[in-house]
Amino acid sequence: MLKLKNVIKTISIKDKNYPKLLKEIKDPPEILYLRGEILAEENCFAVVGTRRCSAYGKEIALEIAGDLAEAGLTIVSGLAPGIDSLAHQATLERGKRTIAVLGTGIDEKSIYPQENLKLARKILELGGGLISEYPPGTHGSEFTFPKRNRIISGLSLGVLIIEAKQKSGALITANWAKKQGRKIFAIPGPIHSLNSKGCHYLIKQGAKLVENANDILKELNLNLSISEINRVVKGENDEENLILGVLKEEALDVDKIIEKTKLSVTKVAGTLAVLEIKDKVKNLGGNIYAISHR
Repeated sequence: MLKLKNVIKTISIKDKNYPKLLKEIKDPPEILYLRGEILAEENCFAVVGTRRCSAYGKEIALEIAGDLAEAGLTIVSGLAPGIDSLAHQATLERGKRTIAVLGTGIDEKSIYPQENLKLARKILELGGGLISEYPPGTHGSEFTFPKRNRIISGLSLGVLIIEAKQKSGALITANWAKKQGRKIFAIPGPIHSLNSKGCHYLIKQGAKLVENANDILKELNLNLSISEINRVVKGENDEENLILGVLKEEALDVDKIIEKTKLSVTKVAGTLAVLEIKDKVKNLGGNIYAISHR
């Protein structure tokens, strides 16, 4: 099965299985190179953002991309480090399909970044797809990545920007989305954070401010929604509830959790390990923990 997924296929714009929404944009690729699966008609939605995301950005990406996938949308992103990778990861964690649009060839030697080769393989294993307008053997350049962003937005009903500097690839994607008549969504953030500047600019320009997946689903008018019932994560003892309580508002590193709960280092470490096993919290990296919304 995996060998079949390694086969690189081509789809012409004249083929019946060429994505319908992408065909409608001003400059659609004449040929798409594909590994895995892509459908002519499906409800795709793009989630993109900065490569150097904060713990806040990580938490939001995992929650909202996962919830959108759970609701039935196919998540599209660019396989870049940071928000893009987290959007794919969140979808895979829910056992759903995701599509990665590359600015390189889709053969394993050309995929960029190489550190995401394992993620690319997982996308294929779970029925998703890798696509590019560039033939195998093509390495990325300062031109190929911005150009591929029009495909990310072109495939999608809308685009969500999670953390982006004023000048960033994510804003290039938003600009393509605007030209293509796609809906644009953005996550607000701290006003002094450089990663908030791009999102706040988009919101001022008319992008929809997003706090949860339902904000997007309502705007897309697809009769899809995520139930908030049973979304409250509860512990099974006082220590678990204390830690979950301090993580309700934001992701925190271990030192902050110890400070806020007044629990011992050993107790916090042990309880976090148990909560991770129970899939109630998630380590975002660097010993920063957030509530898991799976």
